[in-house]
Amino acid sequence: MIIIQLNKRQEQILQIVKENGPITGEHIADRLNLTRATLRPDLAILTMAGFLDARPRVGYFYTGRSGTQLLTDSLNHLYVRDYQSIPVVVDEGISVYDAIVMMFLEDVGTMFVVDKHALLVGVLSRKDLLRASIGKQELNSIPVNIIMTRMPNITMCSKEDLLIDVAKKLIDKQIDSLPVVKDTEKGYEVIGRITKTNITKAFVALADEGY
Repeated sequence: MIIIQLNKRQEQILQIVKENGPITGEHIADRLNLTRATLRPDLAILTMAGFLDARPRVGYFYTGRSGTQLLTDSLNHLYVRDYQSIPVVVDEGISVYDAIVMMFLEDVGTMFVVDKHALLVGVLSRKDLLRASIGKQELNSIPVNIIMTRMPNITMCSKEDLLIDVAKKLIDKQIDSLPVVKDTEKGYEVIGRITKTNITKAFVALADEGY
């Protein structure tokens, strides 16, 4: 658990350890006119959060890591593989009408288009389908490969990518979802998807753990 917003006593403990560390719990308690038992929960929180470290028969010492550094460390341990969801994949030959129906039924904002070898060839967004729906075109006769975003204009990620890096891609490209792909000899195989919702859930979970 990582605590960024510390209470007054925890701030006092940090200051004492910064100025006098390594220092034992007993000596910290004496300086604050508290019992060791009263101080124990605060020391445990500061240690688990990474602000302090402790060594047997030596005492507590300050790690030198700020709240911002601790947050950065935590973000650098969130990977796509732990938060990706199941992708919605369609064949490049299906009609725009069928794609609209599937997007509605699956309740997604992006679908990934694959060829007969199940390899990624395009991305289909709500905006693509909306544009295709405007006018008097016969949607049953238009294949999605006419309106989709094609390679090499597809932004992708792998399951080993950091979630924070994917978040930056989504913001930079102003898109809602990325395909998680596996690079094969023949092309890219879609193995998952990562969305703004996935990332939001990850960050909320991080906050629930102490941020």
